[in-house]
Amino acid sequence: MIDLRSDTVTQPTKGMREAMFEAKVGDDVLGDDLTVIELQEKAAKILGKEAALYVPSGTMSNIVATRTHTSPGDEIVTEAHSHVYRYEGGAFAALSGCSVALVDGKNGLMTSKQVSSSIRKSEGSLSHYPNGSLVCVENTAQGGGGTVYSQETIDEICKVAREKDCKLHMDGARLFNAVVASGTDSARMVRDFDSVSICLSKGLGAPVGSVLVGSKKDLTQAHRWRKMFGGGMRQAGMMAAAGIYALENNIERLSEDHRRAKTFAEAVAEMPEFSINTENVQSNIVFIGVGKGNTERIIGELVKHGVDILSTDDSTIRAVFHLHITDEDLETAIDAFSQVSLS
Repeated sequence: MIDLRSDTVTQPTKGMREAMFEAKVGDDVLGDDLTVIELQEKAAKILGKEAALYVPSGTMSNIVATRTHTSPGDEIVTEAHSHVYRYEGGAFAALSGCSVALVDGKNGLMTSKQVSSSIRKSEGSLSHYPNGSLVCVENTAQGGGGTVYSQETIDEICKVAREKDCKLHMDGARLFNAVVASGTDSARMVRDFDSVSICLSKGLGAPVGSVLVGSKKDLTQAHRWRKMFGGGMRQAGMMAAAGIYALENNIERLSEDHRRAKTFAEAVAEMPEFSINTENVQSNIVFIGVGKGNTERIIGELVKHGVDILSTDDSTIRAVFHLHITDEDLETAIDAFSQVSLS
């Protein structure tokens, strides 16, 4: 099967497995796993921040950041299709006690004007409003099909958030896809954010784990919340070694995934049965319109032709390109789509 369900399906390559096998390990809860320490220092340096914290998942990374930057009763501003809102089980409410102000961005991308108008403050509202204290930006925006923020827009959002006394968190699950697609230096991209989450187990190809980066002060608090949420790990160095290998070997190659996604999108867009906004294919994700109520049937037909894929709603399916998809796989996937009929 050609697995286009997600870039989370990748498995460690031979070189990564060797790095994991040879990793020096300790007890990370006691702070003496040297490989975890190396991963954290490397991630912080790449992103230009003071400190970093290795956590089991991107969801935990985001919720640890949310809990660090907010108090119960506060409000978070984020895009309506963001991962923090749609795919983290309501953790912002259950674990941080926050409400959420949703921004209906275009193709998953917010504007500074939208963010500014969505920030509510309790002061001066006769206690009617929650205290908007955190703006969460997702880059790339999976809700827009892997769309990428311009640096100008990021800077403008950060400016208005600061003016309204809000902290800033970037859900950078696919941050390096955004970096490669835009050509922007990663540290520059996240310069004005208090915290940044990067996922090692998506396009970077590690089997598990994310890293939260930020200031030493914030990360000290985040370490406490990681413990309380059950994220403390023991001999985590073997997994951390995979993350180090990913950061050293698998960032630049993301451009190959982007190229294949674009080629795939342009080919399938020519087929009358499907609709694709090719301008939105800016990284490794392709949203494919199949008509209302057709997703399950189309997915079933594609499976028969050797392609595994997922739906995002009852009229859209999603193809995600990753390090295990070759040019031969790309051509096979295009051919599979050409054999599917909506009638």
